[in-house]
Amino acid sequence: MSMKLNVVSLKVLDQDEALDFYVNKLGLEVGQDFQQGPVRWLTVRAPGDPGIVEIYLEKPGPPAQDEATAEQLRELITKGAVGFVAFLIDDVRGLYETLKERGVTDFTQEPTEHFYGTDMGVRDPFGNAIRFLQHGKAAKEATA
Repeated sequence: MSMKLNVVSLKVLDQDEALDFYVNKLGLEVGQDFQQGPVRWLTVRAPGDPGIVEIYLEKPGPPAQDEATAEQLRELITKGAVGFVAFLIDDVRGLYETLKERGVTDFTQEPTEHFYGTDMGVRDPFGNAIRFLQHGKAAKEATA
């Protein structure tokens, strides 16, 4: 039996705003976007990575959560207490400059060198934490 991770979820308050941020600012591409009853199934993925792992930009609410739970989630989302996603990339510093050019301002960490590589952090418009990591020599040697 084989098993692969296919979809992860980030909670967002507005799917159109999330779509704009993840596609037009971060440079991801739309995976799927369709209405399924009361739910908009909207996913994004790394460019050129069809169907491997997609991020479901999930708006809290029925049928997944009752309204009281959805309201609690919305409150947590606005505090940045819900979501996290990380990407491996080959040029953190280049991406940092690109994101600044595209108007991204909510950086939680500029590109920083560590023993394992270079990483940086940013938040989406809803407070979800996004990390970008470029492996350094130590990380490459550890995985070789």
